[in-house]
Amino acid sequence: MRRGITATALAATLALAATACGGDDESPTGRSAGGELSGTVTWWDTSTVGSEDKVFKQLAEDFEKKHPKVDVKYVNVPFGEAQNKFKNAAQSGSGAPDVIRSEVAWTPEFADLGYLAPLEGTPALKDETDFLAQAAASTKYNGKTFAVPQVIDSMGVFYNKKILKAAGVEVPTTIAELKTVSKTVKDRTGKTGLYLRGDDAYWFLSFLYGEGGNLVDAESKTVTVDDAAGVRAMTVVKDLVDSGAAKTDATDGWENMQSSFKDGEVAMMINGPWAVTDTYGGAEFKDRANLGIAPVPAGSVAQGSPQGGHNLAVYAGSKNLDASYAFTEYMTSAESQAKVAEELSLLPTRTSAYAMPGVADNEIVGFFKPVVDKAVERPWIPETGSLFAPLVTEYTKVLTGQTTPEKGVGSTGDAYRELLKGWK
Repeated sequence: MRRGITATALAATLALAATACGGDDESPTGRSAGGELSGTVTWWDTSTVGSEDKVFKQLAEDFEKKHPKVDVKYVNVPFGEAQNKFKNAAQSGSGAPDVIRSEVAWTPEFADLGYLAPLEGTPALKDETDFLAQAAASTKYNGKTFAVPQVIDSMGVFYNKKILKAAGVEVPTTIAELKTVSKTVKDRTGKTGLYLRGDDAYWFLSFLYGEGGNLVDAESKTVTVDDAAGVRAMTVVKDLVDSGAAKTDATDGWENMQSSFKDGEVAMMINGPWAVTDTYGGAEFKDRANLGIAPVPAGSVAQGSPQGGHNLAVYAGSKNLDASYAFTEYMTSAESQAKVAEELSLLPTRTSAYAMPGVADNEIVGFFKPVVDKAVERPWIPETGSLFAPLVTEYTKVLTGQTTPEKGVGSTGDAYRELLKGWK
């Protein structure tokens, strides 16, 4: 869901991180003899290069100005690589950052592995009651808090107002309407109705929830992806592609989706607030008023989108815990979240931030906040982040005609039961 720096640049920055994290001149707590915060904090940021990263890097530099004896080593790690890179570094005990921007599903996994420092009683959890309840839920594991929520998000339909107007259609609210609207768009403008990302199963979840399904039921320890709702959801997405209502690609989905939408080749795409800044850079949206956002069309049972977002977590092996806690608190403060919302339209996780200038009057935040309030939480179990690998394999095969919806979810369910030992 994010773009990152090149492999060459990453190798260089990781080498820097390995040498910078916990040097010999740092005290175990990250404070100077006078009690002032000092030393190095290595931070792995997973935000989008070219848009989001500039804002987060500036915030890190602002923290340095507030604490001049602290050196924040900023490292942008591609989102798709960060989860395994952090686990490998933490397991080896070499090269892990002091602080990582963790996708919400990674947090319970990292905590279960013992890689994260518990945050109760630390400055990182300042004003803990100010956090949105659904955002805070992803930071807890086995009764302890292992991260601080930084941004929260969900998904909606981005649409090109000019194309829909030229076709004489309204924004679809159901899957049935989506097919009708897409056909009309094609007939009257020659454009494709929807880009459906086919190489990332996160984009499948809204359709699964729309049919009343889910990946698993954590409370009863039951795999549910291969039940009747799962079959219906796979049938829905396959039909959208087969009917011509949507186009898809099995690789480079993010780049192809963004370019197709920004260049006006497709009228709609499903995406989240993280894509707004990049979308505004497209030729079709030099006039920002041309971008519309609406809820994902409802399925036969419900309308729902996945709860996403990112947390900041502190590495349990950090040699600079005090400075890392302070950095985490600063980056997740209401003031920092308001700046992020104003610059990037990413949604705050603090209730108080929504009343601040740049947030209260932000149109994109205003749309996504009600969507987030109704978003479907993923199961906060250690294996959540691992559920997408087998699902995306079958999801892509279904969309490209290599397997059937029934076989696709069946194979996914088999893989889940192998992963989740003892689950039904």
